Amino acid sequence: MDELHASDPSRIGGHRLLGRLGAGGMGVVYLGRTDTGALAAVKVILPEYAEDDDFRARFRREVEAARRVESPWAVPVTGAGTEGERPWLATAFVPGPALSEAVARCGPLPARSVRVLGRLLSRALASVHAAGLVHRDVKPGNVLLTVDGPRLIDFGIARAVDATALTATDLLVGTPGFLSPEQATGGGTSAGPASDVFSLGCLLAYAATGRPPFGSGAVEALLYRTVHDEPDLDGVDDPELRALLGTLLAKDPAARPTAAQLDGRIVEDAPDGSVDWLPEDVVRLIADRSAAMLALPEIDATVTAEPTTAVPRPGRRGLLLLAGAGAVAAAGGGAFAVREWLRDDPDASGAATPGERAWIIGVQADLSGPGSAAGRAQERGVRLAVERFNSRADKPFTLRVKTRDDRGEAARAARVAEQFTRDRDVLAVIGPTGDPATGAVLAAYDEAMLPLITVSSLQIAYPARSQKSFFQAAPTDATLSGPIISRLVLRPDVERLGVLLDRSGGQSAYQVGYLTNMNVGLLTTGTAYPRVVPPGTRDFAPVVADMLAHASDAFFYAGDTAGAARTARALAATPFKGPRMAMHTAMDAGFLKDAGESAETWEFTAPYIDATAPRAKEFTAAHRARFGSAPGHWAAEAYDAAGLVVAALTALTKGAQRPARAALVAKIAVSTYEGVSRTYAFDESHRLKGSDAYLYGVRDGDYHYLGPAPKIRT
Repeated sequence: MDELHASDPSRIGGHRLLGRLGAGGMGVVYLGRTDTGALAAVKVILPEYAEDDDFRARFRREVEAARRVESPWAVPVTGAGTEGERPWLATAFVPGPALSEAVARCGPLPARSVRVLGRLLSRALASVHAAGLVHRDVKPGNVLLTVDGPRLIDFGIARAVDATALTATDLLVGTPGFLSPEQATGGGTSAGPASDVFSLGCLLAYAATGRPPFGSGAVEALLYRTVHDEPDLDGVDDPELRALLGTLLAKDPAARPTAAQLDGRIVEDAPDGSVDWLPEDVVRLIADRSAAMLALPEIDATVTAEPTTAVPRPGRRGLLLLAGAGAVAAAGGGAFAVREWLRDDPDASGAATPGERAWIIGVQADLSGPGSAAGRAQERGVRLAVERFNSRADKPFTLRVKTRDDRGEAARAARVAEQFTRDRDVLAVIGPTGDPATGAVLAAYDEAMLPLITVSSLQIAYPARSQKSFFQAAPTDATLSGPIISRLVLRPDVERLGVLLDRSGGQSAYQVGYLTNMNVGLLTTGTAYPRVVPPGTRDFAPVVADMLAHASDAFFYAGDTAGAARTARALAATPFKGPRMAMHTAMDAGFLKDAGESAETWEFTAPYIDATAPRAKEFTAAHRARFGSAPGHWAAEAYDAAGLVVAALTALTKGAQRPARAALVAKIAVSTYEGVSRTYAFDESHRLKGSDAYLYGVRDGDYHYLGPAPKIRT
């Protein structure tokens, strides 16, 4: 939530305004509190629109429409003023996150959650339609999540079914990607109740997969795919849910069920006040958001005189309210210091005693495929950690490293996983190197309850699994969008971020590009202009020109190295002087060579620390002494992962008794470990807590480490 601006009113319509929740082209939404203490979201129309008679007529219609909707699953209107100098509308304030934010931060929802979501939203839409209205903008950003169910919001473009549009007939009303085919071809005037049902299908598909069913990118491409292409439902494995989505997304409006019929078709109990309809990480997000409301100022505290000493206000790029967990607790005695077991001991030989049986840390990595540089760096990091532990004279046991090469291939990765799980001396495995291999091995490691810790697989969600023994010890692609936005958007000279998504970069580029584009509006008061280009695009000049023509004053490229170089050259041929950034996957020698002088000033955020970072000084010196070179990217993170395993094993060890794999999983899950790269702690889904990333830039023709990447502050 932003602070109030000097020009903002302090009260409106009986509400004491506490801060700005957001601002759009037509108005500002404030968080307000009534004299009785009730919170409300108060939308105030900008003066230039308040003076327009047609706009006032539309606003009156909005208020009348919203007041006619009566449903526990739709946010109610609590007050309005349509005739004053500054028209306003107040609705009950729901502190829960939007569905779009929950999916971006926590990943796709399980099938049951999606069915509950569909059933309750169908009831909300049935109430809308029963009132003789069409919502026309059903999308993830207009659904708020609470523990007892969702809430449909924003009837700002709802209108009576038989009303005449006040806008031009060719104006597209709604959100591309969540529009029906009839809206895409006929504009807002073609929207009926069946259009809301189609949009609900798009929303539920997004909730189930983490992406819109017709992709993202340029508006024209989105509308074309909506009208002509089948929806992308890959990842929806539940047959009942997949069939339901197919029905909702029928191109023919007559083939779709009504909202009232949909309520009866979905066989899933409503939550009835319980929280078990949502995953734990989403429930925690809701709880954190609700707890943040308790810290808001009381009514009297907001009525204060101007301070005698000027207090600096945050810039225009302020953040919307994003409450998160504060401190990381070390549960069950699981907090360890990295140097306790990995420091040098010059008096120790490191050799095992005669007859002693060593325990094994496995390394599953791509050692001969496309990711071999990262795989070999990780192998060295693990070996260094184990050797330094074994050099301790007072070590309670001896460790060995066993490495297997999966070449980054899914089929081979599955075979490697089976070999590791059958070896009873292997107590944990570090790896795999990339997302495809990781997705292929999860079932085998989970079945054997063998701890698997990846430091370089960044995918947001993997194939269905039990999440028993897998630890993602790296920020996901979703998390990395935060530092990108912080660096590019939270600055006084940037109004709009241009996001170029090149499908040559595969799934990772899609996730980072899509989430960066979406989160600009969620996390800041800035805007984004996205473009998507197909794989193999070679001429980026027209796309770059279009993005600059749409007032992009910062630039982010999500794709591969070759595309990044072509984009850099295209951008260098324009007068553009603003900040520019690409994904860390494009940060290699090929970019510098192919982009040439155009690479200068480009920046990258990456999840791995650099050898020159102050906190990596000791590790880098040890790596040089052992291997004769500075550590490569991902070496420090693998060293940390091995250190985490060693610390957990040490805490579990009773004499020479080897702990069970399941006990090691449980210990790692509650541990907090201070590593070279970051502090390692995991949530209930075994994902890394925190968003530590690092900033690199091209300076004088080479890559330079610039320090920790800025974070989105809560």
